Amino acid sequence: MLVLFLSGCEWKYDDRTELDKIRDSGVLRVGTLNNQLSYYIGPDGPTGLDLELASQFAQSLGVKLEMQPAYTLSGLFPALERGDVDIIAAGLTITKDRLDHFRPGPAYYYVSQQLVYKKGHWRPRNLSELNKDGARIAVVEDSSHALTLQAIQREFPEMIWESVKDTDDDELLKQVADGQLDFTIADSVDIALIQRIHPAITVALELTEDEPVAWFMKKSQDDSVYALMIEFFGKKTQSGELAALEEKYFGHVDSFDYVDTRAFLRAIDSKLPKWEPLFKKYADQFDWRMLAALSYQESHWNPRAVSPTGVRGMMMLTLPTAKSVGVKNRLDPEQSIRGGAEYLYKMLQRVPDSVNENEKIWYALASYNIGFGHMMDARRLTKSQGGNPDSWADVKQRLPLLAKRQYHKQTRYGYARGYEALSYVENIRRYYQSIVGYEQDKAQAIGADLTDNLDGLQTINIETSPDEVEALTQTDVIEPVSEESPAKEANDK
Repeated sequence: MLVLFLSGCEWKYDDRTELDKIRDSGVLRVGTLNNQLSYYIGPDGPTGLDLELASQFAQSLGVKLEMQPAYTLSGLFPALERGDVDIIAAGLTITKDRLDHFRPGPAYYYVSQQLVYKKGHWRPRNLSELNKDGARIAVVEDSSHALTLQAIQREFPEMIWESVKDTDDDELLKQVADGQLDFTIADSVDIALIQRIHPAITVALELTEDEPVAWFMKKSQDDSVYALMIEFFGKKTQSGELAALEEKYFGHVDSFDYVDTRAFLRAIDSKLPKWEPLFKKYADQFDWRMLAALSYQESHWNPRAVSPTGVRGMMMLTLPTAKSVGVKNRLDPEQSIRGGAEYLYKMLQRVPDSVNENEKIWYALASYNIGFGHMMDARRLTKSQGGNPDSWADVKQRLPLLAKRQYHKQTRYGYARGYEALSYVENIRRYYQSIVGYEQDKAQAIGADLTDNLDGLQTINIETSPDEVEALTQTDVIEPVSEESPAKEANDK
């Protein structure tokens, strides 16, 4: 009877590898955090550094991506332990505690932990003063910042701090900006990004050296997925694709100007609504916010702006450039915006097709400022120095060299104020980010926030066919053109 009973059972040992299981299910499940870097809802839908990387990794495995964005850190690692997700990709640093319990992948960027406060508020000179006058400091529960405070508290036992569960770093940073919280700790990249929307946030103390950021998996003797992850990041690093993605998401936030950012945010509120319809009308191939950011960099949204060199209007067109795009009155805001958009598109069309689609706009903006010929000189200079002329991160380092005789005497179009072009492009990128962030904050304030107060994990299914992965990082395909094009006439603008 026992033999008959056992023979009737269909129990089978599952000897499949983790990779087999993922491929059999057809889905890679990735847990992430809904924040300003890893995963967020942008103007064109879901985006973020970890989303793009996870999409590409899923494609390399031949499966679809199921992104599961959490709004708080507390549910992320338990989901990994339960097997609800296969990987965590959320911009998290490697700490001793995480290293003891989970398996980190390769570091793909580095951050330091910084103590922040609101500009104008009392600033501590050292860690012993943190609780002076009853100052309140709070961090996210189970975060690397909580571990840092625990270590500090061993040196200063009298220090008092709070560990908050149902929140995230962005929320605590906003509380500091609003004056509801005296201090919090956040990662340097997150702080630099949020300062574009909340410029009152200021760094008080640097608490750590640079720390590695990595993805995490469960500890296991099965290396089938882990080995492919190592290989994936190795290839991305060697090809320069990883550097290009990091440049895309936070390569422009190295510098911060409090006064300029405050003035820009006031202009978004007071001036932009008047001109927004025109930017939307003529943006066409561009995100209208990028066109608006360009216009602010040029004229601060002043339709009657005039420079000593003769450029004028909302988009600060030279007379020859205005004629080339059919603008008869440069001081007419609608004509200027239409003409500026058309001229920028012409520059975009001329950027070589070897440049990644999502970076072509930076080359076009540099061309708008110093001329296409000088931009191409910077590319050639980059190549001659062993850099990648198709990488904006490499080219932007060479732009300032166009103003130095030892370099510009070797170029085709000669001297150019490349340092101004670099500042010009990076400013536009920062203005663009501020507009996007301002809109998101405004939407949250009126209850239209897309998060809809979700707590826990929300599943987002993303098909990762080659076309769809490409769509995450690319715009319309532009035909390549010759490098023999002349410099823009308004080099001295």
